[in-house]
Amino acid sequence: MPFIKTIPVDKHTTVFLWKISEPLDELMRISLIDSSLQRISQMRSEVHKKGFVSIRHLLKHAGYSDSDLYYSTTGKPHLKDGKHISITHSFHYAALAIGSNAVGIDMEKNREKIKRIAPKFLGTEMRFVNPTSNVALLTVLWGAKEALFKCSFLKGLSFKKHISINSFDLKDRQTSGCINTDNAKETYQIFFELIEEFTLVYAVPTTS
Repeated sequence: MPFIKTIPVDKHTTVFLWKISEPLDELMRISLIDSSLQRISQMRSEVHKKGFVSIRHLLKHAGYSDSDLYYSTTGKPHLKDGKHISITHSFHYAALAIGSNAVGIDMEKNREKIKRIAPKFLGTEMRFVNPTSNVALLTVLWGAKEALFKCSFLKGLSFKKHISINSFDLKDRQTSGCINTDNAKETYQIFFELIEEFTLVYAVPTTS
């Protein structure tokens, strides 16, 4: 079975995770709307095509179809029944989170290059981490900021200036964070786990 995990986050939210092991022609045996077929035809990378179609398989597993998903003008995914959805795929993994409240999810491969870009996204986190910290820790921080960015509907967010993650230990598998701008403050619970050489991070509002 390629589908590997369902994670109940809370009473409002569920995460679905897929390890992509099938060839593309097998994955394509699913009903897709015309706009999705057009997007696939424009993709050059087979990895991206597989990730895109695997998300549709996860939708089906969650009780939805490709036609239930649409995107706003800002690029955020939405479900026609009003539930919130967040999507991510990285190499041979795809995941999505669905909830009654806002939700954000991100999956990243743990790579050394995270150390080079860390100064661009670390802000208040410099109190407990530095750009030479271990790759897994930095990847959780990046994924957490991605997840919070996907949760929020605030515009013009800077990972470094507006999104902050509280200190944590990798063994905790959870932390918290906030988005703080001149006009608003949002707080979130953040959960993470290391799967093979990948890091999965997902976030929900603390009010959920």
